[in-house]
Amino acid sequence: MAADNAHQAATDDQSVAETQYDTLAIEQSYLAEGQSRRVDEIRNAINTLEKLQFDTSFESAKVVLGSLVQTEQDITKKQWFFIAPVAGGKRCQLSYNQGIMNITVITPQSPMGAALLNKTVDDEVSVTVGNNQICDFISEIR
Repeated sequence: MAADNAHQAATDDQSVAETQYDTLAIEQSYLAEGQSRRVDEIRNAINTLEKLQFDTSFESAKVVLGSLVQTEQDITKKQWFFIAPVAGGKRCQLSYNQGIMNITVITPQSPMGAALLNKTVDDEVSVTVGNNQICDFISEIR
């Protein structure tokens, strides 16, 4: 809808440039193109996630695509990550019988995702982010 509106604004008679410095039509066309690309990205992400297969017969011995992984630095610093093929960076909360779980979605292309893949419980994970070194260990894989 927003992309359609931006496209219509870019091609509207009112958007015709009156001077060489009038860039409204160009700006509207860039906006429409960007919004259309974002819609395509979201559609592709949804399709990819719908096709993701989970093996629910047992808890995985190692981190794979589709794993829910808990890392810890110590007893007070715990994090949950969901390894997904797309949509990295999203954060969500999951309510379950023991409380609330804060989950960050990451992809294998991210530094943390790459470091976690194929690891097992009690493995150490080390990632450099900027000038900071993050050292955790895997405490649980679901």
